[in-house]
Amino acid sequence: MPYMKMLRVATWLLAALALASCQSRSVELDASAFPVRGIDVSAHNGDIDFDAVAADSISFVYMKATEGAEFYDALFDRNYLKASKAGIDVGAYHFFRFDSPGHIQAYNFMNSLEGKKMTLPPAIDVEDWRNADEIPVKDVVDQLSSMVGVLKSAGRRVVIYTNKKCYDTYIKGRFDSVQVWMCALDAEPSDSVNWRIWQYSHRGRVRGINGNVDLDAFRGSPADFKKWTAPEPAI
Repeated sequence: MPYMKMLRVATWLLAALALASCQSRSVELDASAFPVRGIDVSAHNGDIDFDAVAADSISFVYMKATEGAEFYDALFDRNYLKASKAGIDVGAYHFFRFDSPGHIQAYNFMNSLEGKKMTLPPAIDVEDWRNADEIPVKDVVDQLSSMVGVLKSAGRRVVIYTNKKCYDTYIKGRFDSVQVWMCALDAEPSDSVNWRIWQYSHRGRVRGINGNVDLDAFRGSPADFKKWTAPEPAI
């Protein structure tokens, strides 16, 4: 096998092993410290019985709505209707593409929210995974700033989902006023981060969902959560 091909295969295998290791880790959550639990889902999770989810002490769900400039999650509308009917607090997230103009991504996201009554602030998912790695940090930050600005101009609160590495690279010192939904699979996020939601596992099991699902916890009491979940304006 030619050297460069062997190098590419080896690099791919190392990346796959690292991802598998990351996804296999999770934290044993202290339910008394984090009484408000949630999940996040996309079309990847298939058809969900949200009545069963609600009965499994799940208070909120973030669901994928859009990605980049044009993509629309195939099950977003169905998930929104079923989760809302089940009495679960709902929110939407957008997967941010590093190679797409931020304002166009904002319009794609806001179009998906048209006519929907969300109680969780819209979230922007910022991570290296599945994103081009040759985009300069400044360009990514500029486009993310553009997207955040458009959402705020439309009267939207904003949350940024990210992990430790991407927080340090793209968020820290630039979006400190924006609350963070932090993925941390080894320990509770640092108090130095303005985090409100903690994604602590990619391998959760919840009634009503076939297979693994991401698990999240709200930072605060049920009363704090009730204050935080002010209805978002329908566009």
